Amino acid sequence: MNKYGPEAEPVEPAIESALEDVSAGEVESATEERSLEMGAALHGQRVDKALLTLAPEFSRNHLQQLIKDGWVSLDGVVVAKPANKVSAGQLLTVQLQPTAQSQAFLPETMALDIVYEDEYLLVVNKPAGLVVHPAAGNWSGTLLNGLLGYKEVFATLPRAGIVHRLDKDTSGLMVVAKSKPMVAALVDMIARRDVSRQYLALAKRAPNARMPWQGEGDALEVDAAVGRDTSNRLRMAVVDLNTQSGRTAQTQMTLWGVTRQEGDYALLHCRLRTGRTHQIRVHAKHLGWPLVGDAIYGGAAHPAIARQALHAWRLGFVHPVTQEAMQWQAPLPQDLQQALDGLDLQPWQ
Repeated sequence: MNKYGPEAEPVEPAIESALEDVSAGEVESATEERSLEMGAALHGQRVDKALLTLAPEFSRNHLQQLIKDGWVSLDGVVVAKPANKVSAGQLLTVQLQPTAQSQAFLPETMALDIVYEDEYLLVVNKPAGLVVHPAAGNWSGTLLNGLLGYKEVFATLPRAGIVHRLDKDTSGLMVVAKSKPMVAALVDMIARRDVSRQYLALAKRAPNARMPWQGEGDALEVDAAVGRDTSNRLRMAVVDLNTQSGRTAQTQMTLWGVTRQEGDYALLHCRLRTGRTHQIRVHAKHLGWPLVGDAIYGGAAHPAIARQALHAWRLGFVHPVTQEAMQWQAPLPQDLQQALDGLDLQPWQ
């Protein structure tokens, strides 16, 4: 089989390290019963503390939740509270339940909007609201879980073949690999900027912000490093690399339309030169034109859209195997289309 196919040899360890993940299928989710007779050293201890001797790999908070859920007993009687005391000679039993984290990489049936697929890769149109990878607060229901439920091959791949991200509330196109060599090829292409990622964004002028574009069709190259916001660790910000940590970031922003209806709004066509966390959102705020609906970066609210108005509109690259130049375009989601209709702004065709 071609080296990019599903049965190809694994990629180099450096690629595995860069993707920071094990294969998605390596998960243990079964329940397990453990029992222990309480010795003299544990006499009078709280049940949740005694449980740590039975299940030291779990957090005390998780064990307390197992008690509250009725999974812990003493001499066959369900324990009511974590603060209950144990006595020497009692048999402490726990039915260990899988943690949310342990179930994070399990397959889930999900309606995926797949716009292209071959034996090497697929392109999916991600809806707004769908998280890409499992993480705290979103251990299930992610795109990764949907891919695992779609085809078994994704369970053998780092991050289920996902090679780039979109924020939860950003909609649009993503490419996913179907073998480890294809993961390596796409990661390398993205690093070399051989993958074209084009976005549509709706922005609104902040008070006292200037108009950085000369007129419709004017392209602005934004070259401003992005790093963690020192005043809010949940946000990113434009930073000075001479004094702060961060990474270089470049975005081309072309003005496709502007209106003064109910204030200044602009429809921006954005091409990523680099792919930093929240890059377009941060650069738009830096210009004084934060994205509509982007509460994190000061964007104005709009009745038609309850999220940042950002859509990964077009995706293109030369196929690593067939060498065919390929490009896909995702239709505008309903909320963004309604916002643009109300402002009489439309993408160029």
